Parts: sequence; C-alpha cells; structure tokens
Amino acid sequence: MSAITARRGYLGPQFIFRKTVAIGTFLLIWQIFPTLGIISPRTLPPLSEVLARLWEISFNGELKVHIAISLKRSLTGYLAAVTVAIPLGFMMVWSKKVHQFFNPIVQLFRNTSSLALYPVVLLIFGIGETAKFIIIFWTAAWPLLISVIDGVRAVDVIYVKAAKSMSISTLALFFRVILPSTIPYILTGLRISATRSMVALVAAEMLGASSGLGFLIFDTQHKDEIAKMYAAIITLISMGMLVNFGLARLEKRLTVWKRSS
Repeated sequence: MSAITARRGYLGPQFIFRKTVAIGTFLLIWQIFPTLGIISPRTLPPLSEVLARLWEISFNGELKVHIAISLKRSLTGYLAAVTVAIPLGFMMVWSKKVHQFFNPIVQLFRNTSSLALYPVVLLIFGIGETAKFIIIFWTAAWPLLISVIDGVRAVDVIYVKAAKSMSISTLALFFRVILPSTIPYILTGLRISATRSMVALVAAEMLGASSGLGFLIFDTQHKDEIAKMYAAIITLISMGMLVNFGLARLEKRLTVWKRSS
C-alpha cells in the first residue's frame, strides 16, 4: 500500500465515523453522568448547562473580550519567537561561530520548563504584560529552534553536492535546496510551538492578570462558577484545535512534493 493510499484510508469514512462515535460517546457520558449523580454536578456540570453558559457569555460580549486579549498576547509572543528562532536555527547550522556561541545556551535551556522559570520572570519583570510576553516567547521559541536545526541537518548531502557541482551561489543553494528541504521541519515546529504557546498563555494569565481566557478559568473556579469555567476551557480547546488545523492545512499545501515523492 502506497503512502498516499494509506493516507486516504486514514482520512476515509471509517476513520471519520469512528472519530465521531468516540467524541459523541464522550459528550453523551458528560451529559448523563452528572445528570444521574454518578459524578457530582458541582465538579462537572452537565454538558447542556456548560453549553448554556457558553452561549450566554458568547452573546453578552464577555467571552469576546477575553478571547481578543488572549489572542493578542499569544500572537505577540508566538510571532516574536518565529522571527527569532527560524533565522537563528539556520545560522547555527550554517555558521560554526554562531553555533559555538549559542549551542551551550541551547543545550542548557532547551529542556528547562518555561513554567518553572515563571516565578523568576515575575521577580525580575513584575506582574505585567512584559512577563507574559517573555514566558510565551520562551515557550514557543525552543521547539521551533530545535526543529529548524534538525531540518537543516537532515538535508541530503547528495543534493547539496549536486547543487555545488553546478557552481550555484550560496544564496541560491539556500533558497533552492536548504530551505525547501527544511520546510516540513519548520511547519512541524510551528505547530508544536503554537500548542505550547497556548499552554504558556493560560499559565501566564492565571497569575497576575485581570483579563484573558486563563484569567477567566482561574477566576470562575475561585468564584465557584464551574459551568462558566468549563465554558472557558472549551473555548480555549477550540482555539487550540483551530490553530492546529490551520497549520496542518498549511503544511499539507506546502509539502505536496513530499507526499508525491
């Protein structure tokens, strides 16, 4: 079975049906168990109650405000990470001097949890937008940087040698060989970074914020507005799924050559 055939089978009617049944079963259990008292409605309200609260805050404008603020914070940190991580990743492989300077820093911090550094960031920068930006930027930058480095190192040497044998310039080598071969790795890094930036956003907004989805989740939990809390969680999950879907579609469009080879 070819890769394309396997891919079509994976996204075929049977797969979609099984996925729909699994999600439907989960939602049905969510509705029935709290209603029958199998799970306490105080800790997990019925799905219908959560959806009613979601509808309410969606149309009274409250949810829109929190979404807009969270998107602004997340996009600012994420785009800054993209702007720094992608060029730095290429330069670390392309230049020995750049690699020798940054590699010890990368090895030191690549596996350090950004959430573990959050108290330090708060101590230095205080409770404000700067601290949130740094945490989101830090969280999003590392997986993307590592993906770019791995992608450049995975470029087939045969392609590089063949290009050099035709006496093409260094710039042409980069844009015609290195960059196209690295795009799948970059897109994978973008998806991982986007997911992690959403996690960092929630953590950053739960402490030292008065707005945003993370704040809304934390605030409603303290006020015992549990249905509203789950409504905010559903919104955050939906945003993450939409971002991941969008980047997956982008990856599919930009890597047609890879699937057909």
